[in-house]
Parts: sequence; C-alpha cells; structure tokens
Amino acid sequence: MLANKKYSVSFFKILLALGFGYFFWLMLTITLEYIPLRPDVSFLMIKQTEVEQRPEYLTFFYAHVYTSILILLSGFLAIMRKDFGIPNFHRTTGKVYILLLLIFSAPSGIYMGIFANGGFYAKISFVILGCLWWFSTLKAYQYARKRNFILHKQWMWRSFALTLSAVTLRMWKVIIVYVFHPNPMDVYQIIAWLGWIPNILLIEYLITKKHL
Repeated sequence: MLANKKYSVSFFKILLALGFGYFFWLMLTITLEYIPLRPDVSFLMIKQTEVEQRPEYLTFFYAHVYTSILILLSGFLAIMRKDFGIPNFHRTTGKVYILLLLIFSAPSGIYMGIFANGGFYAKISFVILGCLWWFSTLKAYQYARKRNFILHKQWMWRSFALTLSAVTLRMWKVIIVYVFHPNPMDVYQIIAWLGWIPNILLIEYLITKKHL
C-alpha cells in the first residue's frame, strides 16, 4: 500500500513536471508580449474601455502579469519540495511565491476580475478564484509558521492548483473553441469556471485519498 502511494505521488509529479515545462514556456511567451509596456497589445486590445477610463487598471494589470509568471515558477519549485543542493532553496522559493501572491498577484487578480469579460457570472467566478487563491496561500503560510507541515503542504497544493488556472483556462478555451465554435463572450463565461473548479476538485480528491 505504501509503495503504491509513493508510486502514485511520483508518477503525478513527473506528469506535472513535464506538463509544467511546456505550459510555462507558453505562459512566458504571453508575458513577453507586454514588454516593453504598451497599452494596445494582445489582451489589452479588448480592454481599451478600462485602459482609457480607469488610470489604475494598467497598474493592476502589469502587477498581475509580471508577478504571476514568477509565482508560477516559484510555486512549482516549492511544491516539488527539493533543495537541488542549494541550502534553503525550498523555503526561499516558497517565500517568493507566498509574498508575491499575497501582496501583488491575488489582489490585482481580484481587481481585474471585477472588470472581466463575459458578463456577471464570469466576473463572479474570477473574483471568487482570486479570493480563494489568496486565502489558500495565506493558510499555507500560517501552517508553515506553526510548523504544521502536513497541512502546510496540503494548502500549498490547493493554492498551486488555483495558480494553474492561468494554464488550464487557456487549455479549455482552445478545446471549447475548436470543438463547439461558441460566441466569444460565451467562451469567457464557461472557461471562467472550468479554469479552476476541476483543478481544485482534483487536488481535494488527492488530499482525501492521502496521495498528497
């Protein structure tokens, strides 16, 4: 039984590492589109109302985009729970992940969720996602401070599952558009929920089965 559990965890981590490497590269290419700073490229092209009418929007947007790519990388390295021969590597990457997320990325994501495309239900989803992202990361930090590393690990996995919504959201978008060809605004309403709910359900299942 113990051997099966270790095998399941190792296999899951290998799949995660392979998938992460590919999708991190894709996310990095998206992030690089916003260097240098310009208000009229990529996603911002469909957010010109917010850009023109809300001076703070670009600040929140860039805070979210630039920190999220670092959070994606540091979060992955932290949940691997390896120091790779570097003293305190796991602790340092975990601190980077938690601080950037709590201070910059989650709050800016909640703000952007208020102005998300797709109407009321999409906005609600993104705001809930941002709040859960912030809360789960805070819980992970609190349990680390209390040295309850079992619960710390579980909450970090929950947090990272929500971090990966940036990736899974885009995966679902490609699948839905390719298969069903829906109206663009309908796509936002669907992927707003599909981007994170399956992620957190999978993690809860793995935690319940004591695989994490």
